[in-house]
Amino acid sequence: MTPGWEELATPAGLGLLDRIAAERDAGRSLDAVSRALRAAGVEPALLAAALTQEELRARAVAKFGERARGMLFTRAALEQATRAEAAALHAERFRAAGCARVADLGCGIGAESLALIAAGVAPLPVELDPLTAAFAAHNLRAAAARAGAPAPEVRLGDAEALGPGDADGAFLDPARRTAGHSDTRRLASPDDYSPSLRFAFGLAERLPTGVKLGPGLDRELIPETAEAQWVSVDGQLVETGLWFGPLARPGIRRAATVLRDGTVAELTGPADAADAAARGIGAVLYEPDGAVIRARLIGALAERLGAGMLAEGIAYLSADHHIPTPFASAFRIVAELPVRERELRRALADRSIGALEIKKRGADVDPAQLRKRLKLAGPHRATLILTRAEGRRVALLAERL
Repeated sequence: MTPGWEELATPAGLGLLDRIAAERDAGRSLDAVSRALRAAGVEPALLAAALTQEELRARAVAKFGERARGMLFTRAALEQATRAEAAALHAERFRAAGCARVADLGCGIGAESLALIAAGVAPLPVELDPLTAAFAAHNLRAAAARAGAPAPEVRLGDAEALGPGDADGAFLDPARRTAGHSDTRRLASPDDYSPSLRFAFGLAERLPTGVKLGPGLDRELIPETAEAQWVSVDGQLVETGLWFGPLARPGIRRAATVLRDGTVAELTGPADAADAAARGIGAVLYEPDGAVIRARLIGALAERLGAGMLAEGIAYLSADHHIPTPFASAFRIVAELPVRERELRRALADRSIGALEIKKRGADVDPAQLRKRLKLAGPHRATLILTRAEGRRVALLAERL
C-alpha cells in the first residue's frame, strides 16, 4: 500500500484535506499549497497522498457532484464507481421492489450504497480491499448522518465468501480490473471478475439481484431471465445493468436508458428489435445514442421517427423530416460532397469551412489525420459524415439540429 493513504481516513488526514481544500478555494495553486505545507512540516507521505486525493476529489465532481469534495477515493475505485444519477436509478428499482436491506457486494468507495441510503433502503456493503473499505465507511457515515439513518458497517472480505447475509436483495459491481489502487489494467475475461459472474447469476436465482457490468459486455453472457439495460450519461455509454426477479420489469428484456441534463428517457422492448429497411439518403440523418445501439433497439427507434437505415448494418438512420428525440443526435444534410480527398478538400475550401466535426461509420479513416490533411480554413463550422449509402461510400456535409 502506498504510504500515507491509510492516514487520510483519520482525523489528522481529514483535517489536512480540509486545509488543502480551503487553500484551493482561496485561489492558491496546488503547487503553492504543497510548498507551504512541506515548509510547515507535514509528513511527506501523508502530504503526497492528500494532494493526490484533492485531485481525485476534483475529478469525482463529474460523478458525484459537489459532495465529492468531502469523500475519499482511490484512483481505481473512482474509475469504476457508478455515477450518482445512474446509482439513483438502481436504488429506485430496489425500493420499488420492496427491498428493505440490500447487500452491496463489492461496494468500492460506496457509490451504490450512497444511493440506497438516499432511497431509504439499508445497504449491507462488502469490500475486499482494506483501504477502499475504510474510504467507503467514511463516505457512508457522512451520507447516513445527512439522511438521519444508521451508518452501515462495511464488512471486509471476499463477497463470495461472506455472501448477502440477511439481505432481501443484492447488487454486484464486479471488479473488472486487476487488484490495486492505481495503474490497474482491465480484465479481458469475465471469468476473472470479482465477484464472478457465476456467483452473481447463482445469487440471482434466489434473491432480487442487480449486476452492473461494462457497456461492451458480450451479449452471449446475458441470461434469458434478465432484463438487460444499457445506460448512457450525457452521451457517454457507461454501463450494462442486468436485473433479475422482481427487479426485472414485466415484458421488458432490452432497455436503453438515456440520462442527459438531469432528465431520464427510456426506450424498451421485449427482445432485440429487427433493423428497419435501408432507404438511402434523406433530408435528416440520425445517429442513435450508444445505449440504443447496444440494446439493439435501432429498429424500434426508426419506427418512432418514421426513418429507415441509411445502409444495412450501419447504425445511422435516415428520414425526410426531423422529429426531436432524446435517443439520437440529429443532423440536417446540407450536401453530398466528393469522397476523393483532393476534391473533398476543394469542396470544403469553397464553403470556407474552418472547423469540421468528422463522424464515421463503415469508413476506414482516422478523423484526426484526415482533418489535418484537409487544411481547413475559414469562418464556418460543419459536420462531415463519412459512411456508406446505396451500396457506395458517401461524404455528407451536415449541420446539427
